[in-house]
Amino acid sequence: MIKYILKKISYSFLVLFGVATIVFFLFNILPGDPADIILGPHATPEAVEKIHIKLGYNRPILTQYEMYLNDLSFISLHNGTNPSSPIFLDTAKYSFVKLFHISDEKVFVLKYPYLRKSYIDEEKVSAVIKRTLPETIVLALSSILLAAILGIVLGVFAALYKDTWVDKCALVFSALNISLPSFVSGLIIMWVFGFVLRDYLNLNHVGSLYTTNDFGERELTLKNLILPTITLGLRPLALIVQLTRSSMLDVLSMDYIRTARAKGVGFAKVVFKHALKNALNPVVTAISGWFAGLMAGAIFVEKIFDWKGIGLQVFDALLKKDLPVVMGATLVFATFFVLINLIVDIIYSFLDPRVRIK
Repeated sequence: MIKYILKKISYSFLVLFGVATIVFFLFNILPGDPADIILGPHATPEAVEKIHIKLGYNRPILTQYEMYLNDLSFISLHNGTNPSSPIFLDTAKYSFVKLFHISDEKVFVLKYPYLRKSYIDEEKVSAVIKRTLPETIVLALSSILLAAILGIVLGVFAALYKDTWVDKCALVFSALNISLPSFVSGLIIMWVFGFVLRDYLNLNHVGSLYTTNDFGERELTLKNLILPTITLGLRPLALIVQLTRSSMLDVLSMDYIRTARAKGVGFAKVVFKHALKNALNPVVTAISGWFAGLMAGAIFVEKIFDWKGIGLQVFDALLKKDLPVVMGATLVFATFFVLINLIVDIIYSFLDPRVRIK
C-alpha cells in the first residue's frame, strides 16, 4: 500500500515538473518585452537593461529555466553571499529556513515557492493568489455541490422513469447545457436575473462574497453567489445527470437487483441502498475531476459577474500581459488537478484493492 502511494506521489511530482517546464518555455517564447510593460514604450535603453538584469532576462534561457525551477522548489540550493549569482538567496524574495551548507557560499533552504512579482504593481504573485483564490474555491465548491445534488437526483429519476417525459426532459436539459458554453449561459443568466428580474428577485449580478457596509465593515453577502454558482454549475450538472442515468440503468439491470426485488425488498431500499450506492463510483470520479476543472474554468464566469476571484485576476493579467500572474495561476490550477487526482486514487486504493494491483 505504501509503495503504491509513493508511486502515485512521484507521478504527481513528475506531472507538476512537466507543467512547470511547459509553462516556462511557452510564456518565454511569446512576443513582447517585460520591460515595455513595466516601464512603458518610452523607456531608455539603460532602464530597460536594468529591468532585464533584475528579472534575469540577460542570462541564457537555460539559466533562466534553472532559476525558475529553483524558485518553485520547496527545497532549493542558493548562494548566500554573492548578489550577482542567479541563485542568490535574496531575503526580500524568499521566506525560508536554512537546512545545511554544502560550501561557504551555497546552502540548501526550505522555503515557500516563489512565483515572482507582478509586472504591473510589483505585488508578489503568491499574495495575489492568496487574496483571490478563496473566492474562486467557494464559487467552484458551491457550483459542484449544486451540480452533484441536482444531477444525481435528476439522473436517478431519469433512469427510474426511462423513456417517459421525465427522462426525455432530463436528456434535453443535459444536451442543451453541455453544448452551451459557460460564457454564453452566463450572459443570458446575467441579463435575465441581473437586469430583467432584478427588481423582483433582488439578486446582484456583480460582486463577491464580502461587501462593505456604510460603516466600512465587511459583511458576508451570500446572494451574490447565486448567479455565478448557477452559471458555473450548469455544465457539470448536465454531465452528472447523464452519467448517473447511464450508471443507474446498468446497475438496475444486474442480477442481484432482480433477486432483491424477487425476495420482496422494498423499492426504495433497492434503489437507494443497493443500486445507487454501486452506481455512484463513476459519478464521484467525474465530480472530483470537474471540481478541479471549475477552478480553471471560472475565468470567463468571474469576468461576466465581476467575481473577485483568481479567474478575474487571470483575465485582467492576460489583457495587460502580466505574465507572472498568469504563470502562477496556471501552476496553482495544475496543482489542484494533481492533488485531487492523487486523493481520488488513494481513496480508490482503499476501497478496491484491485486498483493497487493494476
